[in-house]
Amino acid sequence: MTYERLNIQRSTGYQPGEQPDDPSVVKLNTNENPYPPADAVMAALRSFPADRLRRYPSPRAEAFRRTAGKMHGLEPANVIATNGGDELLRLVITTFVEPGKPIGAAEPSYSLYPVLAEIHDSPFVSIPLEDDWSLPADFATQLNRTRASLAFVVNPHAPSGRLTPVDQLAKIADTFSGVLVVDEAYVDFVDPNLAHDAVQLVRQFDNVLLLRTLSKGYSLAGLRFAYGLGTPGLIQPMLEKTKDSYNTDTLAQALATAALESRTAAAKTWQAVRAERARLTAELTARGFQIPPSQSNFILARPTGKRPDAGDLYQMLKGKGVFVRYFDQDRLRDKLRITIGSPRENDALLTAIDSHD
Repeated sequence: MTYERLNIQRSTGYQPGEQPDDPSVVKLNTNENPYPPADAVMAALRSFPADRLRRYPSPRAEAFRRTAGKMHGLEPANVIATNGGDELLRLVITTFVEPGKPIGAAEPSYSLYPVLAEIHDSPFVSIPLEDDWSLPADFATQLNRTRASLAFVVNPHAPSGRLTPVDQLAKIADTFSGVLVVDEAYVDFVDPNLAHDAVQLVRQFDNVLLLRTLSKGYSLAGLRFAYGLGTPGLIQPMLEKTKDSYNTDTLAQALATAALESRTAAAKTWQAVRAERARLTAELTARGFQIPPSQSNFILARPTGKRPDAGDLYQMLKGKGVFVRYFDQDRLRDKLRITIGSPRENDALLTAIDSHD
């Protein structure tokens, strides 16, 4: 006998990327930063007072929120700290979507979005991206037509890495009648010459929530710490009503605060990733792969010519100890998403590919 709700019985759940235990493998499948956290973060970890662990953490992560607000030119009231970006996604659904009301996103996109909608018992509306992975010009209009009360846009886009300009996001926010969540998990890796800054949307619109995470840019995927930026009208209901009472722990708050205060050090890793992104893109293109321009810490590579198809190439690389990501779904079955690793890791990937030629 099962006691699950019917919609949970029907759900297949989210399938995360493989996490091999073998430290010798080349892990290019879950978009982690290949470089360690800033020295100041590790110093904060080593000097953390053990006595603080016997007391509850700040329920609202006040010190972190002050630091994040100052970094973005906002107030603490514009910031909420969460246990990873996935908690923030759950919170916005719980707080702003009536069960049964539609939730929308572009397709393909982060595969957790429809899972969370299914858990909430809400229909999920998938709006196909254009052939170049851009959002359709009438994206907001299509959302309104479905009466969606919440929509997700991951930017830079996953899994292609395409960046949607801020002015296009502003037009969507202005037209869409619900809450627009701009998932900026990979925004730290955007070329600074593009001067991309979506924080201005928080000042301009009352229906925009930005998701930021320390998992990628700050090399803290194992810490599980993220935050949202929005108007107090969006932040306060989550902060005061729907989040867990102590959703981020004392140690995580201390290290996350140290990470933001060490942004200059983290930015050096972003530049290193961008340099390797350009090199790996050029190397794979020369080997006959088709790769759209990426502003993230991964690329989407389509093998062509006499190479094995993407599924077979994925298995071949895995057999050689090189893990990349393969998605068995429409528009992605012929492609591999490859995280940008260190120079050594990227060279190992290229060597494994060349050894099969």
